[in-house]
Amino acid sequence: MPAPLTLPRISWGEPASPRRALLVHGLGSSGALMWRLGDALAVAGWHATAVDLRGHGDAPRSMDYTVSAYAADLVAALPAGGGPWDAVVGHSLGGAASAVAAASAPEWTRRLVLIDPAILVEGRDANVIRKSQERAFTDPRVDTVRSEHPHWHPQDQELKVDAVLRASRWAVEQTSAQNRPWDVRADVARLTVPTHVIGADPAVYSLFTGPVADEVLAGNPGITMSVVAGAGHSLHRDKPDESIRQLLEAVT
Repeated sequence: MPAPLTLPRISWGEPASPRRALLVHGLGSSGALMWRLGDALAVAGWHATAVDLRGHGDAPRSMDYTVSAYAADLVAALPAGGGPWDAVVGHSLGGAASAVAAASAPEWTRRLVLIDPAILVEGRDANVIRKSQERAFTDPRVDTVRSEHPHWHPQDQELKVDAVLRASRWAVEQTSAQNRPWDVRADVARLTVPTHVIGADPAVYSLFTGPVADEVLAGNPGITMSVVAGAGHSLHRDKPDESIRQLLEAVT
């Protein structure tokens, strides 16, 4: 795997908790935007840690933005005191990188929860992601985010702008450019840790759906799936209560 970078962290909950979770954000996002999940895990007795991925937030910049590079950073990001994470929760790009990390280092975590993971990105989905990122960087204002996502919590609206302003646009663009093909199905097929996918509603917009989801679920009996009805790709912001309920069910 590529040489790892050291990722900055924020956390929720009691540091001495015996249950430790790692939260991994998606493309163009930040660790802070995982706040709703981190807060809920803390209330449930976990110590939750979120990282900024390379090229995002306060993380180091690099020339390498392959999914393998993102995964190498995660494998090197261990809980304080060592040992495995009790659960790793990854959204979109973070889900893909977490899956690659767990496939390459099975001792890294005891459980995976993948939130609408970007397992295969091509064609229409690649265009949707590119256009979404272009819009975000072209007009990074809270009013714009609020108009596009009026149902999001005000802190999600604020933190989305903060994430865009602190991310490297070049890094985000290179993540798409350097991952052609963007396909981690082989890594997912090799997963040996219990894995649960929380999917978005295909009627709204989902990356993990249709033939890709069918293939992944059929190819690895250790992977299960549920769907948050009425939620799009950022389901933990679209439908946070139901997303949290499914997350807590998956980790317990």
